[in-house]
Amino acid sequence: MAKPDEKLSPVSTFLWEGHSTRDYVIKLMQTSQAEYGYIPKKVIKDISAATGTPETDIYGIISFYKQFRLEKPGRHVVKVCDGTACHVSGSNMLIDQIEEDFGIRPGNTTEDGVFTVEAVACLGCCSLAPVVMIDGKVYGKLDASKVKRLMKRIHRKTLKEMKAEQESN
Repeated sequence: MAKPDEKLSPVSTFLWEGHSTRDYVIKLMQTSQAEYGYIPKKVIKDISAATGTPETDIYGIISFYKQFRLEKPGRHVVKVCDGTACHVSGSNMLIDQIEEDFGIRPGNTTEDGVFTVEAVACLGCCSLAPVVMIDGKVYGKLDASKVKRLMKRIHRKTLKEMKAEQESN
């Protein structure tokens, strides 16, 4: 079978390459998560149809593994470490400050779509406790005022970028 001329999404390419059995359900979900930042309902239907896996089984996998999400994340994913060292050093104060400033708790996304906040078990940076990771970049030795300044700065910059994008469209 010849590859279609049109550009395929990574999920479609993976299926086109013959990875359409139940053995590839999790890989297809990971591919979707990497492509979209979450797993859209349409992709769940496509994976189900391509692999013969019931949608309920796919939703079961999504709910079992924390890596998968069903909702589009914010532009910036904020991971607040709540491992032992960070917890003892005050990670709960960071979470409280984020809630005060942006009205969200871990597991939620701001209404403006700028931040998604997650509490994670450990980021492996115990000597820098308490730690926050934003889009893969680690910020350590934080307190409530530092996390407030950091996130407000990122928030302002992102809102300007979003406004510029809207004006250019």
